[in-house]
Amino acid sequence: MSTLANQIEEYLKKLLSLSETGILELKRSDLAEIFMCVPSQINYVLDTRFSANQGYMIESRRGGGGYLRIVKLAMDTEPNLVGMIKQAKDARISRQSGEKLIDRLYEEGFLSSREAMLVRNLTDDAVLKKAGDAELLRGELLNTVLLLLLREDFSERS
Repeated sequence: MSTLANQIEEYLKKLLSLSETGILELKRSDLAEIFMCVPSQINYVLDTRFSANQGYMIESRRGGGGYLRIVKLAMDTEPNLVGMIKQAKDARISRQSGEKLIDRLYEEGFLSSREAMLVRNLTDDAVLKKAGDAELLRGELLNTVLLLLLREDFSERS
C-alpha cells in the first residue's frame, strides 16, 4: 500500500498532467481535506517531491484567501542542461537526488526508459559504495551523462 505522501504526490502530478499550461492552483486546506490530513503533510510533500531540482516551482500565499500554485518547469532547451551540469560538477549528490534527476530527465524525454534504468543502476549505492565516496562519484557520473546529452542533436530525439 502506498503512503499518504505518495498518494498526494500522484494526485498532484495527475492534475498537473491534465493541465494544458503546466500550472496547478488550489487551496492547501482543500487538498488537506481531500486526503484527511493536516496542511503540514501537504507542505512536506511539496518540499520533498516538488522542488526546483525535480522540475517544479511552488508559489503560495497563506491565510483565508491563500492559494498554492505548482508550476511544472520546462526543460526543453540546452541552457537548462548546462545549468544542471554546473550543479552536478564536483558536487556530492545523494542517491535520492540522483534518482529524482534521472526521473526528470526521463519525464522530459532526454533519456529513454532503458537509458534511465541504465544510469539509475550505475549510480546505485550498491555499486558506488565499493568505490569509496559514493555521492561524489554519483555527481561525476551524472555530470558525464549530462555532457553526453548535450553532444546529441536534440531534434533527433523528439
